[in-house]
Amino acid sequence: MKPVAVVTGTRPEIIKMAPIIRALEAAKLPYSFIHCGQHYDYNMAQQFIENLELSAPDHWLKIESVSAGAQTAEILMKMDELIGKIDPSIVLVEGDTNTVLSAAIAANKRVVPIGHVEAGLRSYDLRMPEEHNRRLTDNISQYLFSPTKHAMENLKRENVWGKIYLTGNTAIDAVNEHLPIAEKTSKIMEQIPFKEYVVATAHRAENVDDPAVLNSFIEVFEKSPLPIVYPMHPRTRKRLQENNMLQKIEAMKNVLVLPPTGYLDFLLLMRNCKLIITDSGGIQEEATAPAIRKRVLVIRLSTERQEAVEAGFATVVGTDAKKILLTMNQAICEKRTLPLKSPFGDGTAAQKTLQIIKENLT
Repeated sequence: MKPVAVVTGTRPEIIKMAPIIRALEAAKLPYSFIHCGQHYDYNMAQQFIENLELSAPDHWLKIESVSAGAQTAEILMKMDELIGKIDPSIVLVEGDTNTVLSAAIAANKRVVPIGHVEAGLRSYDLRMPEEHNRRLTDNISQYLFSPTKHAMENLKRENVWGKIYLTGNTAIDAVNEHLPIAEKTSKIMEQIPFKEYVVATAHRAENVDDPAVLNSFIEVFEKSPLPIVYPMHPRTRKRLQENNMLQKIEAMKNVLVLPPTGYLDFLLLMRNCKLIITDSGGIQEEATAPAIRKRVLVIRLSTERQEAVEAGFATVVGTDAKKILLTMNQAICEKRTLPLKSPFGDGTAAQKTLQIIKENLT
């Protein structure tokens, strides 16, 4: 069997591909780990990969472009050349970033099968570049590894050409595999002075690039019924500075502003918190893992993780401060019992994905 090309571009992609890489190693199947470095510099990515106890990538594509269009084009050109050299049996991509779309197009032009991990997610919010990336990738992929039945139905309604498989989401595999590493290595809880707290994140452009939305979030922090632990994304910090809002947040006694936390640290912050407020898609999945099981308030107008809403884990609250605060108080006070099982699978998504690849390509 020719090697399986496993492509990542951002840290969330590394997290979700890590279980597949480990499954390939356990099965002694040839693979090539390619990291495009879409968001992070070499040293940061290298340290992150080491923290997850993964082998170093076989290929690093150091992407220099800043604009989304130029970045997509640069990754496409470099992936095209690399795929020609590696001659893989399949190119595996995960999620919805520029790396995912670029690598998929490069594989398509080289007539190499594409496997899309986490296929079929839909927010139906066309303001999000991720929605465009995942839709386009789904429609040129030969193998679509869907995390849920909802995602499968989305793909069937769109009449995609590829084969659709229900695998579960490797985010749950990743929590199961990485939480023991976090417990062994992370010191993050030593920094938390609160007995009970809410952990909050915000990074999406449609939120943090809007001063009115930022102001709404500041009001939520001021009036929160519990202290806030807030790992601040670099993009958010920059926008707060530009709008003269950063000092106000940093002066709040009930808010602990942290630098961007690593994945392992954040796993422990989630496991020990009372409630999560976020605009992240991946966190909506991770919060449903049996080892975490936390309520999530989604500070967006929509979510592509509808399963988390239906299972009772997530509530889409938008960006209005009054609604967020009302739902926060309700979530903290109510005695809701969350499901013991995640709607995103049982933690065997990587094994199922690998079995499908072996059956079709060996």
